[in-house]
Amino acid sequence: MPARTTIAHRVFVTRPIAEAAIRRLAESARVDLWDDDAPPPPADLAEHLRPCDAVLAMVSDRFDAATIAGAPRLGVISNLAVGVDNIDLAAATRAHVAVGHTPGVLAETTADLAFALMMAVARRVAEADRFVRAGRWRMWTPRLMLGRDVWGATLGIVGWGAIGQAVARRASGFGMRVIYASRETPMAGRRARASATPARAATNASAAGAERVALAQLFAESDFISLNLPLTAETRGMIGRTQIAAMKRGAILVNTARGAIVDQSALERALRTGHLGGAGLDVTATEPIDPRDPILELPNVVITPHIGSASHATRLKMAELAVDNILDVFAGRIPRRCANPAVKLRVARRK
Repeated sequence: MPARTTIAHRVFVTRPIAEAAIRRLAESARVDLWDDDAPPPPADLAEHLRPCDAVLAMVSDRFDAATIAGAPRLGVISNLAVGVDNIDLAAATRAHVAVGHTPGVLAETTADLAFALMMAVARRVAEADRFVRAGRWRMWTPRLMLGRDVWGATLGIVGWGAIGQAVARRASGFGMRVIYASRETPMAGRRARASATPARAATNASAAGAERVALAQLFAESDFISLNLPLTAETRGMIGRTQIAAMKRGAILVNTARGAIVDQSALERALRTGHLGGAGLDVTATEPIDPRDPILELPNVVITPHIGSASHATRLKMAELAVDNILDVFAGRIPRRCANPAVKLRVARRK
């Protein structure tokens, strides 16, 4: 009889994902799946990581220096997300742990949700739905649920990456004036796409009819503001009381990026006073949001539970890319989408 092939690598998957991706991973590794939609508590995460060569992780899993140090076999953290703010990149790089992520495949789906939130707040969709369900709809009247026009309005996009540009393309179909502010930071990764370069970004802006402006001008002129940038040390809290006060009165803020980019208390105050006309949030300062949070009392706020990439097709693509990143490392290569491309790969020990 032919000798049995021993699968040497072990992978911890911290949440159920697309079955097709799990099956493909299982062809090359012993898969330890945390079969619960709730994240593993820190102690359980550490225990499951200890014997593993790789982890397929979620953005809600925290990998600080201590967690990484406690996993001596770990060679790759593959995040099922674009953002890697849940991972200490410097600690991972020092420990020779590659960090993979999933840029590109979720831009269009996230842009869909950003535009859906914009429309929902402007036209009071969620508020109107609650109104009908409560039995308060008696008749049509000319003053019922008056909202804001999206057509022809000015949209300010903060962050001109793949998602911001996808939002702009949708805005062009609504005859919107599009302005944007960008840090012109290329997307992380050794194989970052050409669209991330400043020259390509400028070309895409021209094609979308978008104009680059200073952030102060964007705040002053935008009827709608869409946040589409990563959470970093520089962007954490960048939309605070001063920035919100500088926004055009009645503007609507949409955030599908990260909750910590915005001072949520300052946002809530601006909504209560009427300085801002509304907010559409797919992310919040703390996730899940506390049901007693005062921002939930406001009728002009629509909040979704971090579902920007939540379509069947996109989550499958993300899972497949996350698996690709792991298999690249098992083959001795830097992940095809790597957030710390300068890392020197650790050679995984095999049984």
